Amino acid sequence: MKKLFAFILLSVLLAGCLNYEQITTVKADNSGKMFIHYWTKISLPLDSTFYKRVSIFDTVYVRKEFSKPFVSLKDLESYIDYDDSTIHAKIEFSFTNIDSLNKLSAFKGASIFIKKGPGGTKIFGQSITPFFFEFGFNPSDYTMKYVYYLPGKILSSNADDVTLNRLTWKFKMSELKPGTYLKATFKPFRLKETPPWIYWLAGIVLLIVGVFLFKKK
Repeated sequence: MKKLFAFILLSVLLAGCLNYEQITTVKADNSGKMFIHYWTKISLPLDSTFYKRVSIFDTVYVRKEFSKPFVSLKDLESYIDYDDSTIHAKIEFSFTNIDSLNKLSAFKGASIFIKKGPGGTKIFGQSITPFFFEFGFNPSDYTMKYVYYLPGKILSSNADDVTLNRLTWKFKMSELKPGTYLKATFKPFRLKETPPWIYWLAGIVLLIVGVFLFKKK
Protein backbone atom coordinates (compact mmCIF):
# COMPACT_ATOMS: atom_id res chain seq x y z
CA MET A 1 0.00 0.00 0.00
CA LYS A 2 2.86 2.37 0.77
CA LYS A 3 4.25 2.10 -2.73
CA LEU A 4 0.81 2.55 -4.24
CA PHE A 5 0.19 5.75 -2.33
CA ALA A 6 3.67 7.05 -3.09
CA PHE A 7 2.69 6.93 -6.74
CA ILE A 8 -0.75 8.32 -6.00
CA LEU A 9 0.96 11.21 -4.24
CA LEU A 10 2.80 12.00 -7.45
CA SER A 11 -0.52 12.34 -9.27
CA VAL A 12 -1.84 14.55 -6.49
CA LEU A 13 1.10 16.90 -6.78
CA LEU A 14 0.49 17.08 -10.49
CA ALA A 15 -3.20 17.81 -10.20
CA GLY A 16 -5.01 18.07 -6.89
CA CYS A 17 -7.90 16.28 -5.24
CA LEU A 18 -7.56 12.50 -5.08
CA ASN A 19 -10.32 9.94 -4.53
CA TYR A 20 -9.70 6.26 -3.82
CA GLU A 21 -12.34 3.51 -3.70
CA GLN A 22 -11.79 -0.17 -2.95
CA ILE A 23 -14.55 -2.81 -3.03
CA THR A 24 -13.64 -6.32 -1.90
CA THR A 25 -15.71 -9.50 -1.76
CA VAL A 26 -14.28 -12.34 0.34
CA LYS A 27 -15.52 -15.93 0.02
CA ALA A 28 -15.67 -18.56 2.75
CA ASP A 29 -12.31 -20.04 1.70
CA ASN A 30 -10.69 -16.56 1.89
CA SER A 31 -10.44 -16.24 -1.90
CA GLY A 32 -12.30 -13.37 -3.50
CA LYS A 33 -12.31 -10.42 -5.85
CA MET A 34 -11.48 -6.72 -5.65
CA PHE A 35 -12.33 -3.59 -7.58
CA ILE A 36 -10.17 -0.47 -7.22
CA HIS A 37 -11.02 2.94 -8.66
CA TYR A 38 -8.99 6.10 -8.12
CA TRP A 39 -9.20 9.45 -9.84
CA THR A 40 -7.90 13.00 -9.64
CA LYS A 41 -8.28 16.32 -11.41
CA ILE A 42 -5.83 17.29 -14.13
CA SER A 43 -4.82 20.38 -16.05
CA LEU A 44 -6.01 19.70 -19.57
CA PRO A 45 -3.56 22.01 -21.42
CA LEU A 46 -0.91 19.33 -20.88
CA ASP A 47 -0.76 16.50 -23.38
CA SER A 48 -3.21 13.86 -22.11
CA THR A 49 -0.68 11.09 -22.81
CA PHE A 50 1.57 12.68 -20.18
CA TYR A 51 -0.91 11.83 -17.42
CA LYS A 52 -1.28 8.28 -18.59
CA ARG A 53 2.46 7.81 -18.29
CA VAL A 54 2.29 8.54 -14.53
CA SER A 55 2.87 5.11 -12.98
CA ILE A 56 -0.50 4.56 -11.32
CA PHE A 57 -2.33 5.53 -14.51
CA ASP A 58 0.04 3.59 -16.78
CA THR A 59 -1.80 0.36 -17.62
CA VAL A 60 1.44 -1.38 -18.62
CA TYR A 61 2.95 -0.63 -15.21
CA VAL A 62 -0.21 -1.58 -13.29
CA ARG A 63 -0.60 -4.83 -15.24
CA LYS A 64 2.95 -5.77 -14.32
CA GLU A 65 2.32 -4.97 -10.64
CA PHE A 66 -0.70 -7.30 -10.56
CA SER A 67 0.81 -10.11 -12.64
CA LYS A 68 1.26 -12.67 -9.87
CA PRO A 69 0.36 -16.39 -9.65
CA PHE A 70 -2.24 -15.74 -6.95
CA VAL A 71 -3.95 -12.90 -8.87
CA SER A 72 -6.15 -13.07 -11.95
CA LEU A 73 -6.55 -9.66 -13.57
CA LYS A 74 -10.08 -9.32 -14.97
CA ASP A 75 -10.17 -5.72 -16.16
CA LEU A 76 -7.83 -2.74 -16.29
CA GLU A 77 -8.39 0.68 -17.79
CA SER A 78 -7.14 4.23 -17.59
CA TYR A 79 -9.03 7.11 -19.15
CA ILE A 80 -9.57 10.87 -19.06
CA ASP A 81 -13.03 12.33 -18.52
CA TYR A 82 -12.94 15.63 -20.38
CA ASP A 83 -16.30 16.71 -18.96
CA ASP A 84 -14.86 17.29 -15.49
CA SER A 85 -11.12 17.22 -16.30
CA THR A 86 -10.32 14.08 -14.31
CA ILE A 87 -8.14 11.07 -15.00
CA HIS A 88 -9.30 7.66 -13.76
CA ALA A 89 -7.87 4.20 -13.28
CA LYS A 90 -9.95 1.08 -12.66
CA ILE A 91 -8.59 -2.32 -11.70
CA GLU A 92 -10.62 -5.49 -11.22
CA PHE A 93 -9.05 -8.80 -10.21
CA SER A 94 -9.61 -12.00 -8.23
CA PHE A 95 -7.25 -13.51 -5.67
CA THR A 96 -6.74 -17.02 -4.26
CA ASN A 97 -6.34 -15.92 -0.63
CA ILE A 98 -6.81 -12.54 1.00
CA ASP A 99 -3.52 -12.91 2.90
CA SER A 100 -1.70 -13.17 -0.43
CA LEU A 101 -2.56 -9.53 -1.20
CA ASN A 102 0.21 -8.52 1.21
CA LYS A 103 2.68 -9.90 -1.32
CA LEU A 104 1.67 -7.24 -3.85
CA SER A 105 3.80 -4.11 -3.71
CA ALA A 106 0.56 -2.11 -4.08
CA PHE A 107 -0.52 -3.38 -0.63
CA LYS A 108 2.83 -3.40 1.11
CA GLY A 109 2.29 -2.44 4.74
CA ALA A 110 -1.50 -2.90 4.60
CA SER A 111 -1.32 -6.05 6.78
CA ILE A 112 -4.59 -7.46 5.40
CA PHE A 113 -5.70 -10.60 7.23
CA ILE A 114 -8.53 -12.88 8.27
CA LYS A 115 -7.74 -15.08 11.26
CA LYS A 116 -9.59 -17.34 13.67
CA GLY A 117 -11.20 -15.69 16.67
CA PRO A 118 -12.80 -17.07 19.85
CA GLY A 119 -15.96 -19.16 19.74
CA GLY A 120 -15.74 -20.06 16.06
CA THR A 121 -15.58 -16.43 14.94
CA LYS A 122 -13.18 -14.84 12.48
CA ILE A 123 -11.42 -11.50 12.67
CA PHE A 124 -10.70 -9.26 9.68
CA GLY A 125 -8.25 -6.39 9.64
CA GLN A 126 -6.44 -3.96 7.32
CA SER A 127 -4.07 -1.15 8.19
CA ILE A 128 -4.54 2.31 6.66
CA THR A 129 -1.39 4.43 6.88
CA PRO A 130 -1.27 8.16 5.98
CA PHE A 131 2.12 8.30 4.25
CA PHE A 132 1.17 11.58 2.56
CA PHE A 133 1.50 13.51 5.83
CA GLU A 134 5.27 13.21 5.52
CA PHE A 135 5.23 15.47 2.47
CA GLY A 136 3.72 18.50 4.23
CA PHE A 137 0.60 19.29 2.19
CA ASN A 138 -3.01 19.61 3.30
CA PRO A 139 -4.94 16.43 2.43
CA SER A 140 -8.32 17.55 3.81
CA ASP A 141 -10.07 17.33 0.43
CA TYR A 142 -8.86 13.84 -0.36
CA THR A 143 -11.18 10.91 0.28
CA MET A 144 -10.85 7.17 0.67
CA LYS A 145 -13.65 4.59 0.70
CA TYR A 146 -13.37 0.90 1.54
CA VAL A 147 -16.19 -1.61 1.10
CA TYR A 148 -15.86 -5.22 2.25
CA TYR A 149 -18.32 -8.09 1.83
CA LEU A 150 -17.32 -10.67 4.44
CA PRO A 151 -18.57 -14.30 4.39
CA GLY A 152 -20.53 -14.29 7.62
CA LYS A 153 -22.74 -12.49 10.12
CA ILE A 154 -21.07 -9.30 11.34
CA LEU A 155 -20.79 -9.28 15.14
CA SER A 156 -18.74 -6.10 15.65
CA SER A 157 -16.70 -3.62 13.62
CA ASN A 158 -15.44 -0.06 13.46
CA ALA A 159 -17.09 0.48 10.04
CA ASP A 160 -19.10 3.62 9.33
CA ASP A 161 -21.95 1.53 7.95
CA VAL A 162 -22.91 -2.15 8.21
CA THR A 163 -25.67 -3.62 6.02
CA LEU A 164 -25.97 -7.38 6.41
CA ASN A 165 -22.44 -8.60 5.58
CA ARG A 166 -21.36 -5.40 3.79
CA LEU A 167 -19.09 -3.02 5.69
CA THR A 168 -18.22 0.49 4.52
CA TRP A 169 -15.47 2.77 5.79
CA LYS A 170 -15.03 6.37 4.61
CA PHE A 171 -12.11 8.66 5.41
CA LYS A 172 -10.85 12.08 4.62
CA MET A 173 -7.11 11.79 4.46
CA SER A 174 -6.84 14.53 7.08
CA GLU A 175 -8.66 12.20 9.51
CA LEU A 176 -6.14 9.41 9.20
CA LYS A 177 -3.61 8.84 11.93
CA PRO A 178 -0.85 6.25 12.35
CA GLY A 179 -2.45 3.01 13.48
CA THR A 180 -5.78 3.48 11.67
CA TYR A 181 -7.31 0.06 11.05
CA LEU A 182 -10.34 -1.46 9.40
CA LYS A 183 -11.62 -4.04 11.90
CA ALA A 184 -14.48 -6.54 12.00
CA THR A 185 -15.43 -9.75 13.80
CA PHE A 186 -17.88 -12.11 12.10
CA LYS A 187 -19.45 -15.54 12.47
CA PRO A 188 -18.78 -17.48 9.25
CA PHE A 189 -21.71 -18.76 7.25
CA ARG A 190 -21.96 -22.55 7.41
CA LEU A 191 -20.54 -23.98 4.19
CA LYS A 192 -22.71 -27.09 3.91
CA GLU A 193 -25.82 -26.10 5.79
CA THR A 194 -28.84 -28.10 4.59
CA PRO A 195 -31.70 -25.81 3.54
CA PRO A 196 -34.87 -26.30 5.67
CA TRP A 197 -36.98 -27.04 2.60
CA ILE A 198 -35.00 -30.28 2.10
CA TYR A 199 -36.29 -31.60 5.43
CA TRP A 200 -39.86 -30.53 4.62
CA LEU A 201 -39.70 -32.24 1.23
CA ALA A 202 -38.26 -35.42 2.75
CA GLY A 203 -41.03 -35.43 5.36
CA ILE A 204 -43.74 -35.01 2.73
CA VAL A 205 -42.27 -37.86 0.64
CA LEU A 206 -42.13 -40.15 3.68
CA LEU A 207 -45.71 -39.26 4.54
CA ILE A 208 -46.92 -40.04 1.01
CA VAL A 209 -45.02 -43.35 0.99
CA GLY A 210 -46.46 -44.23 4.42
CA VAL A 211 -50.03 -43.49 3.31
CA PHE A 212 -49.52 -45.51 0.13
CA LEU A 213 -48.18 -48.53 2.06
CA PHE A 214 -51.01 -48.27 4.62
CA LYS A 215 -53.67 -48.27 1.90
CA LYS A 216 -51.99 -51.16 0.13
CA LYS A 217 -52.15 -53.26 3.27
